[in-house]
Amino acid sequence: MLSSSNNQKVTKKYRYTEPELVVACQKGKLKAQRELYDRYAYMMKGVCLRYARDASEAEDYLQEAFLRAFRAIHSFEPNGNLGGWLRTIAVNVGLEMYRKNKAIDLRLENYKHIQGDAIDLDTAFEKMALEDLVNKIQRLPLGYRTVFNLYAIEGYTHEEIAQQLEITSGTSKSQYSRARALLRQWIEEELENEKNRMNYAKG
Repeated sequence: MLSSSNNQKVTKKYRYTEPELVVACQKGKLKAQRELYDRYAYMMKGVCLRYARDASEAEDYLQEAFLRAFRAIHSFEPNGNLGGWLRTIAVNVGLEMYRKNKAIDLRLENYKHIQGDAIDLDTAFEKMALEDLVNKIQRLPLGYRTVFNLYAIEGYTHEEIAQQLEITSGTSKSQYSRARALLRQWIEEELENEKNRMNYAKG
């Protein structure tokens, strides 16, 4: 499974401890809500970027995720895993948008022919800059993108994905395989283009 860590190093000193922050947000304190956003927006934006088609759509997902978090914060246990809870909300927003958009996403059929395993994709991912990887994931068709995120990054099984997306586990496996193949194709194309540029420069 790919690493899902997008955590930004925190150098700023915050006013509240995490449990205090939860309690203050439950009381509706605006400064506490602002601090919650400042602490977790970077992490949640990373999640949203992987489910959205572009940065603008990811920003919409992020705002929706925080709205839901503030509406539900009263039911959160102050000593619970706040970061994990917020991450789950962001993932759920992405899944809901998937369900709304899947009926009109027709790009999926364009990639059914893609197969092959010419390069070690996991090794390529490890060497790839995070921004470059996110950009490639965003280019995937809706179904491929969602299944890839859930399986490769969030750690869901294909059976769990099937329940979440109301598809069969076989469809989940197929879409994941095709997502990997498409990502592999793009990486191979970039490597070939880079090789051609190097050869041209030498000549």
